[in-house]
Amino acid sequence: MALAAGTRLGPYSLEAAVGAGGMGQVYRAKDTRLDRTVAIKVLPTELASDPQFRARFEREARTISQLTHPHICTLHDVGVAQGFSPAGGLNYLVMEYLEGETLAARLAKGPLPVEQAREWSMRIRFDSLLYRGFRMEIHVGRQWIVTSEVQSVRLVPRGAVH
Repeated sequence: MALAAGTRLGPYSLEAAVGAGGMGQVYRAKDTRLDRTVAIKVLPTELASDPQFRARFEREARTISQLTHPHICTLHDVGVAQGFSPAGGLNYLVMEYLEGETLAARLAKGPLPVEQAREWSMRIRFDSLLYRGFRMEIHVGRQWIVTSEVQSVRLVPRGAVH
């Protein structure tokens, strides 16, 4: 279910859809309490009705909330918005909004310089080991790595690429 710009999920006002993954749709939104831009990952209602998918979504939130690392996207909040489905609420995660491009998009422009590729691969490898230490399933793919001028490389949950 696609949500329209202006839809409210608690204190968050959706602005635009920015990505999608196997576990949901991601939106750029405004946190009206703190006046900041955030990313909101919404678990589709058809998946939320499946106890396994809902448990996986909740496990992802708990695991990410325990991680503090400069190369891993920060989780700010979780919630359930009522009124979106007769079967129950709409589950969502609120994450740090990252500007940049995916590694896949960057590689489509041409190969990375060798030194940059080496540096990024070392950071990604370390972050993958960190996730594994928390027993979190991770699929490192070019579409889940965000590159930017400010934060050279960051891992983000599936579908949370902006």
